[in-house]
Amino acid sequence: MQCVTNKGAGAGLRERKKQATRAALSEAAVRLAAEHGAENVTVEAISNAAGVSPRTFFNYFDSHDDVFVMMDPDVGERVRRAIRDAPAELSPLDAVREAMAAELAEVELRHEVWSLRAKVFQKSPHLLARGLGLHMAEERDLARTIARRIDPDGHGGPDVHGGPGAPCEDADIELYPRLLAAVAGTAARVAIEHWYAHSPPLTFPEIFRDVFTHLSAGLPQPPAQTDDRPSDGRTTES
Repeated sequence: MQCVTNKGAGAGLRERKKQATRAALSEAAVRLAAEHGAENVTVEAISNAAGVSPRTFFNYFDSHDDVFVMMDPDVGERVRRAIRDAPAELSPLDAVREAMAAELAEVELRHEVWSLRAKVFQKSPHLLARGLGLHMAEERDLARTIARRIDPDGHGGPDVHGGPGAPCEDADIELYPRLLAAVAGTAARVAIEHWYAHSPPLTFPEIFRDVFTHLSAGLPQPPAQTDDRPSDGRTTES
């Protein structure tokens, strides 16, 4: 038992080091690109800024562009796993909200880097297009996971990435899982943009959960704002 425990601890330490190295490379790339433009930043420059070798860079990223668009390639699988493991009594919407909230906490911790990344994308349309493609693939994967949670014995297909040709292969996913996956992605984006524009005083978790509160209510028009109501339309009791 002691050997198993030590092995698990070692694996956890290695994983944390890998995550730290990946984060350092991504942050270095984004900061350099924000100053010089992504097209003018080399793998060597990124590696030097992160304190690793170019060879180490390619242990984490397959190409120069990946360092900008794949800051954490495992986040999608962690969200899907959390949805699969969520308590059965949670609605699909609530399960998705809780799974995404746990991951999006990093956005608040790395506010500056994510803000710079958005500016880099604005100046480099090819990175924006590539990021959009990855987002659409993740959205399909999320829709499959939601479909399997709703109907484990249904025809939602395997709960894995569809790969090339996935849009055709995903024709068996019902409308609701597709819609919820798309709405959840939009909700996260809107929450992030609103937080950038209004923080402080509101924290990102507060805004993110407010977005899902509106969704759960069916998006009715909020009451007229009063002096007793915060700027985002929430009541003082919320």
